[in-house]
Amino acid sequence: MFTGIVEALGRVQEQPMPDRPLLWIDGGALAETLRPGDSLAVNGCCLTVTERKATSLRFDTLEETRRRTNVGRLEKGDLVNLERSVAVGSRIDGHFVTGHVDGLSRLLEIRNPGAEHELWFERGKEWETLIVPKGSIALDGISLTVGVVREDRFSVWITPFTWQATNLPGKRQGDLLNLEVDILARYVAAQIGKPLPERA
Repeated sequence: MFTGIVEALGRVQEQPMPDRPLLWIDGGALAETLRPGDSLAVNGCCLTVTERKATSLRFDTLEETRRRTNVGRLEKGDLVNLERSVAVGSRIDGHFVTGHVDGLSRLLEIRNPGAEHELWFERGKEWETLIVPKGSIALDGISLTVGVVREDRFSVWITPFTWQATNLPGKRQGDLLNLEVDILARYVAAQIGKPLPERA
């Protein structure tokens, strides 16, 4: 379980390939607090540390993970958002994030009305009951509040602090970000008979 509050930025050292599905990330000082078996959210995707060498972390990735998230699209040198799993008794400053990515959402537009940034993302039909104004959402592991919702898109506002503390400055129009809907919304949708469908 995570909170969507990014702790550090990591840099991809080796991206996973079909014949070598290993992901290596330089996690900096954060890596030194981890050991094999620990969970780490990488762009909001819960992965298990399988090896650590100094500040380098290795993860074994599954085909399902590479297909459903942007982990399979990472390239050497890319910056990724990192967050350790939440400790029992710690404060929850974001919202409950499971690290189980629901899918990918395309960045449609970045607006810069000053120090803040307004980002617009595509909103697929399968998410129409789960992405609502003022609701919580995780994009690349960042806990955000939904702003405006339209039929095929939604917006989020990014504060200057979040902009500087995450990998968002490197994002460009057309990029795909990992999306996880609010777990509470997921259960409500299931109760009213409109659950999030599983993608093939």
